[in-house]
Amino acid sequence: MNSEIINWLNNNFGYNISTNYYNNISVWKDWWKGFHEPFHRITFENGEKRKSRDMYTMKMAKKVCEDWASILINDKTFVKVDDEYSEKFIVGDTDNGGVFGSNNFWDQANDLMEKMMYSGTCAVVIRLKNAVVSSDGRLLPSPDAWIDLNYLEADRIIVLSSDNGIITEAAFCSDICTKGSNKLYLEIHRLEKGEYVIENHIFGIKDKSLLSEEPLPDGVARIMHTGSDKSWFTICKPAIVNPINGNNGMGCAVFAGAIDNLKGVDLAYNNLNSDFWLGQKKVFLNKNMLEDMSGDKKVAPDEVNQQLFYYIGETMDDGTGKSMVQEHNPDLRVADNTAGIQAQLDYLSFKVGFGTKHYQFNAGSIVTATQYTGDKQDLIQNAHKHFIKVESFLHGLVKTLLWIGHSFIDAQVKEDAHISIVFDQSPLVDENAERQRDKDDVTAGLMQKWEYRVKWYGESEEEAKARLADGEPTDDELMGFEDGEE
Repeated sequence: MNSEIINWLNNNFGYNISTNYYNNISVWKDWWKGFHEPFHRITFENGEKRKSRDMYTMKMAKKVCEDWASILINDKTFVKVDDEYSEKFIVGDTDNGGVFGSNNFWDQANDLMEKMMYSGTCAVVIRLKNAVVSSDGRLLPSPDAWIDLNYLEADRIIVLSSDNGIITEAAFCSDICTKGSNKLYLEIHRLEKGEYVIENHIFGIKDKSLLSEEPLPDGVARIMHTGSDKSWFTICKPAIVNPINGNNGMGCAVFAGAIDNLKGVDLAYNNLNSDFWLGQKKVFLNKNMLEDMSGDKKVAPDEVNQQLFYYIGETMDDGTGKSMVQEHNPDLRVADNTAGIQAQLDYLSFKVGFGTKHYQFNAGSIVTATQYTGDKQDLIQNAHKHFIKVESFLHGLVKTLLWIGHSFIDAQVKEDAHISIVFDQSPLVDENAERQRDKDDVTAGLMQKWEYRVKWYGESEEEAKARLADGEPTDDELMGFEDGEE
């Protein structure tokens, strides 16, 4: 699909976009799904013809991406805006879902983090529904307009221009279905004379092939001039330098450098399952011990499955006096295979930034908090690197939403409000212990109460100081101090 859209863009806009980089994303997507045919499809000869079977796989690439997504954005992540009216516009309240609530943002954002980790890049594209556009394509304010967010991974993003690794112009492809008819919605965001211009197109799709362009739905303008150099999309990438040439500002999968380790895990896991498959018990017996049914048909006694009994001829007597019935019980090598899988998981865990002990199957051992923190040091360091990228992504998105809200929907929205992002640190550290340390630092005078509130409640410095000055709510109670405790 991407190649057809890229060819359309090249032909209609004079671009020179290459499709080569998307081959890497296709391979990463295979591993994320758990089946990369060149590796997982095993072919062999059975003496008569070529046959094939699929390798057993643990699908660890997806597990890795799921785990990173759970760390980076979860149900404890939140955005704080220092203007109450503006915060309500973004995150909503009990009566109004705000932009995030109406777009199911936090669930979608968690999914998007997983897709970012497998594809290397993700984007949130902002659309203004029920917008008013002048005859010359200028976007006009309208209180009836509302914001729609679209969440896309790398294979739906086509970079048009990038500067120093920052994507400045892009086309975004979305799949839509109208009354059972599959279509592709193409949004082109490009800079013209210092302002972003958004151009919309819709194409029919049949059997995953792009068909001719179709008319836009009512209310969707072909061209929309935003009147600003603020992009209506935000991009996020893992905190990993992309070593692949021609990436045009796109990132790489978190496991891009660990493909061999993913192969090692699946080889070890396949060997374990193969040993179970091949290790079924066999009973070799003389033909004379088979029961004669009708004619020449011989069956194993007691109707036991042929999987257990194996006929080897008229006699097993080779002059050594062997029994007419012999059992074969292959060694399943469970311990060796399990150790092999664990070793491969350790290598994989290390390569994707979790440290060497993230995936352990030695249940029953007791780990102290101190040991846990030490073992997770690699995870903590890498998580904070990724947090920088995600924080910038969320901050940029909210800032653009505030500007759009103020400019085109509700002038009371404060476009320059202070924004802070609070992440959940509990998967990385003992949050209760850290809170207690900070309380002790406040008591000892090493940390100010307003600093505590900024860190743990996501308030700005000004807001925290104001709330403490007003005594609303009682700051000692909020922080867990007893009355009069300094």
